[in-house]
Amino acid sequence: MSQETLTRAWEVLQDAYQAQMEGDYDLAVELYQSSLELHPTAEAHTFLGWTYHFQGRIEDAINECRRAIDVDPEFGNPYNDIGAYLIELNRFDEAIPWLERATEAQRYQPRHFPHYNLGRAYLGKEMYANAMRCFQDALAVEPRYSLARKALEALSRKVN
Repeated sequence: MSQETLTRAWEVLQDAYQAQMEGDYDLAVELYQSSLELHPTAEAHTFLGWTYHFQGRIEDAINECRRAIDVDPEFGNPYNDIGAYLIELNRFDEAIPWLERATEAQRYQPRHFPHYNLGRAYLGKEMYANAMRCFQDALAVEPRYSLARKALEALSRKVN
């Protein structure tokens, strides 16, 4: 793999991300796939999965995240994303191990997301003490994370 090919793959990935942010999901999919053909990266697989999610293609999104993990098992984002997608499908028990793995991943930013999502999974299972702990963990990592703060406040009201 030449440095030129690798550089081009990252440029195409950035173009895909821009298309995704602009809501042009079909173009984003096409560009992510082009980037992956040039050079497979965990990031391109994960962001392609994210785009599939926006298109309502949850199982395809999960499969892309699994491919991302195959490329780079230390990249935490796809573990979190799989967990979040499974929560959307009300598959809380399946989500928890993925989210736990995301909290431990070597290469992952922003680190508060998997804690928050783990809290959401426990909330879905009505395991309120575990959910509270996870929301608190998210706030310990990022004290300004309003979704975790709101979830913790709502849960505190519910259980008190």
